[in-house]
Amino acid sequence: MNAPITSSETGEERYAGDLEFDVFARACPSRTVLEHLTGRWGVLVMAGLHQGPARFNALRRRVDGVSEKMLAQTLQALERDGFVRRDVHAVMPPRVEYSLTGLGHVTAAKLIDLIDHLEASMPAVLTAQGEHDRRREG
Repeated sequence: MNAPITSSETGEERYAGDLEFDVFARACPSRTVLEHLTGRWGVLVMAGLHQGPARFNALRRRVDGVSEKMLAQTLQALERDGFVRRDVHAVMPPRVEYSLTGLGHVTAAKLIDLIDHLEASMPAVLTAQGEHDRRREG
């Protein structure tokens, strides 16, 4: 059974399977999840984990520029949302590995399509930026 969700507006308890979600609605919980995925680090962490499971420091090296604090926060949010799995291996010293869940794999593939599109479109983007900047200066 789905976990109960209490609406902040009405106080009415409903079940996740009964809800319709609209990311354009201010109170929709999908907005927070979208922010976790598409924030500065979420997309890169998801794409980095799409390459395969990784330990924290290896993932930090994959996602160049992310701070330890931001990586930890991003991983926690994505784990809570069900996209990332945190596996603690009972060895000495303990080893923690992060990987994508089934939902995470599907979502990461869509984000990678966006990344691929963006990278392929960069010549056009840079041209548009240059033209815009010239118009503003002139």
